[in-house]
This record gives sequence, C-alpha cells and structure tokens, in this order.
Amino acid sequence: AAMGGLDALIFTAGVGENSSFLRKTVCDGLDFLGISLDDKKNEKQSKKARKISSDKSRADVFVIPTDEELVIALDTEKIVKESKTT
Repeated sequence: AAMGGLDALIFTAGVGENSSFLRKTVCDGLDFLGISLDDKKNEKQSKKARKISSDKSRADVFVIPTDEELVIALDTEKIVKESKTT
C-alpha cells in the first residue's frame, strides 16, 4: 500500500536539535510530502520544543529536545529497585 502522506516530521537528539543546516538539508526536496520550512524558525536556537514548518506546509515539522540523561537515570533507578526485590 502506498503511503498517503506525512502528518509530521520530528527532529530530536543532538544533531536534530542543534543543526539548522542538517534540518534544512533533510527537508530540501521533501516538498512532495508537503514539507516547507520557515527559515527563520529553523535558524532560531531554543531549548524548547518548537514548530519550524512554514504556514504553507501541509506537514508539520518540529524540533523536540530530548533529555537522555534523565531517561538513563530513570532506567537505572528502575533496574536498581527491581534488583532489590529479587
């Protein structure tokens, strides 16, 4: 079955969050999927989740920061607690 389109494209983690160049490079040529970046929004640096697609984009493009250290800490806590109950 053919894919009917794209609802959203998400950039995250180190390179996806911090490289406007990478995001633009990936999105260039994806107009057939409805992707259109807002260059100003893409260039803006922020530690918050944000939408970087243009108003004319049929698919939303977001940058969503990750907190890998928190996930590792939570997983470690879970493993330690589980090991104490066995």
